[in-house]
Amino acid sequence: MSPYLSLSRRLRVTPFSRRVDAAGVQAYTVYNHMRLPTMFQSAEEDCRHLKQKVQIWDVACERQVEIVGPDAKRLMRMLTPRDLESMDVGQCRYIPVVDERGGMLNDPVALKLADDRYWISLADSDLLLWVKGLAIGARFDVDVNEPDVSPLAVQGPQSDTLMARIFGDAVRDIRFFRFGVFEYAGRELRIARSGYSKQGGFEIYVEGSDLGEPIWDALFAAGIDLDVRAGGPNIIERVESGLLSYGNDMTRENSPFECGLGKFCDLDTAETSIGRDALLRERDQGPLRMIRSLAIEGPALPPCAGEWPVVADGVRIGQITSAAWSPDFETNVAIGMIDRSHWHDGNQVIVETIEGARSAVVREKSFN
Repeated sequence: MSPYLSLSRRLRVTPFSRRVDAAGVQAYTVYNHMRLPTMFQSAEEDCRHLKQKVQIWDVACERQVEIVGPDAKRLMRMLTPRDLESMDVGQCRYIPVVDERGGMLNDPVALKLADDRYWISLADSDLLLWVKGLAIGARFDVDVNEPDVSPLAVQGPQSDTLMARIFGDAVRDIRFFRFGVFEYAGRELRIARSGYSKQGGFEIYVEGSDLGEPIWDALFAAGIDLDVRAGGPNIIERVESGLLSYGNDMTRENSPFECGLGKFCDLDTAETSIGRDALLRERDQGPLRMIRSLAIEGPALPPCAGEWPVVADGVRIGQITSAAWSPDFETNVAIGMIDRSHWHDGNQVIVETIEGARSAVVREKSFN
């Protein structure tokens, strides 16, 4: 019997929670102090459906940090080593946020709403407090807050068709990592072509908790013939696609270079970003370890709930942090941090799984 998760006011519900419960959710995880649905029928069936149809995901746990005011751009420059100077209004950018040692604090998506207004759509960590502290310490003229914004994702190959039925055909024209403003129930909502899967789709930034259930219901009513279902980030599809999970695959102990995010560090121009000096040293020396995908041999393994050591010639050279059985690839797919000596494509290693030692092969690219 699995341990029970005790619910309380500290574990916040979302504007969609009642609809998620009614849809038959089977499992939740905790993300930014909120419920995040992770399974409805089974991991395998949810994955199959996601790849073929369309799903509605309650991802309200992707909380927004809003930065607004005359010094908003200056604060954004301090927060990330990625250069945002060329970022346009209506654009989204994936940004590493690091501490003074270059350790990852979060890997959010930044949205530019105006020259003096940004949203930071968070991964799972309390970044709001970090941002407020920086703003106060630097005496920047900004307001840092958490607005009443709850993202709702529409993911899967039929997502364009479904979204067009609610928001009009113009929604199809949104480019990847861009957002547009669309009207619903007399209000303006931002809709981005983004999402935590590689199956294509959108994220609707629902402003106002009262709109949560009406939008959910409208999407389901419009998608009956598309076999629309409730879903959530799927462990199989995520690992196949090499999508990293903050707190699982990377923590404050890891740098962007170790996480394969060096291309998002514009250190020659990000002169005021926190952690720049540490990242410059690592860039010049090269990281000692790096995230890799792996294929683990043998029958299906249970999900990796901790760390599985990776060994070569009797020496630990890394750890697996996410794993799942993939019906499509007919192997156990995994993500892990691997030492430089063994991170090259095709290297044979041993993974000490919860069900014993297994042979595995390192991959430089993800499965999808």
